[in-house]
Amino acid sequence: MTVQVISAADAIARLGGFDAVIDARSEDEYAEDRLPGARNWPSLNNEERAVVGTIYKQVSPFEARKKGAGLVAANIARHIAAHVQDKPKGWTPLVYCWRGGKRSGSLALVLDQIGFRVHLVEGGYKAFRSEVLAQLPELARSLQYRVVCGPTGVGKTRFLHALQEAGAQVLDLEGLASHRSSVLGVIPGEPQPTQKRFDTLVWEKLRTFDTSRPVFVESESKKVGNVTVPEALIEAMRASPCLKLELSEDERVKLLMQDYAFFVRDPGFFCERLEALTQLRGKAQVEAWQAQVREGEIEPVVRELLVKHYDPGYSASIQRNFKQYATAEAIAPRDGSTGSMRELAERLLQVRA
Repeated sequence: MTVQVISAADAIARLGGFDAVIDARSEDEYAEDRLPGARNWPSLNNEERAVVGTIYKQVSPFEARKKGAGLVAANIARHIAAHVQDKPKGWTPLVYCWRGGKRSGSLALVLDQIGFRVHLVEGGYKAFRSEVLAQLPELARSLQYRVVCGPTGVGKTRFLHALQEAGAQVLDLEGLASHRSSVLGVIPGEPQPTQKRFDTLVWEKLRTFDTSRPVFVESESKKVGNVTVPEALIEAMRASPCLKLELSEDERVKLLMQDYAFFVRDPGFFCERLEALTQLRGKAQVEAWQAQVREGEIEPVVRELLVKHYDPGYSASIQRNFKQYATAEAIAPRDGSTGSMRELAERLLQVRA
């Protein structure tokens, strides 16, 4: 048999036809970004890759290749023993590494010699990344969006989740970014993806949508925490029809107390995050909020944050950036509960059916 070398575009088009997608790069490279559904079989792990790289620079490429060959052979043997013994002869993996194909080529060669139908991505992850960046603008522009607008605390994310449960197409950018898109939007225990990973997650999601049906999305800014929304996507969103979600101030405070319960449980963390507002709101105001938080007065602080910080900024930003906001259809649930959001989502979709 012979390893079949295919382009990144062909690999993407055929992703569903492979029994496994195998990333032969190191753990850190894999964590930064990867092909959809890929599993990590490092031909060189993080430490080994560093050692070989040092030898390459300080001694010679020949000595580095000798050292690397032994390490790669040992690692491939471990992967074969751990992951391949139960695979049938017709098993068809797709293998890739960074670019040159040496790490993935070694693994592909062994799998091919066993008798599997192996495919290798020409140009590796680098070629895949280029293909993703080339496809993203066209994908973003091919869809019709309905932008859910509304100030902080009206339950935009809850409403998006309710729409998704009701069968609508939903793009949850905050979910993909693991961030709630504000200065206080860090989610404890959930590190954000890298920019490359976020791009891939957005691309992967956009590919699943039916272009004949609308995609509901929240009125995000260009950045969600530390990651940036692809330019073509943010432009398409800002030119799209809007829905204006409305909720009373009391309900907004109640909803935020629920959704940001980790601040209630950990006042120290809340105070730490409030530090980020010092430049905008002044040291005296931030210290006053922190003192209230330490005294257990969380709700008054949340209410003041809405009125003094979030609402003024949101009002100016939404009108400046979203072209159709002035004609947005106003929609309102009974309250901020998930049940009310579900009722509103179902009613909205029925009207548009």
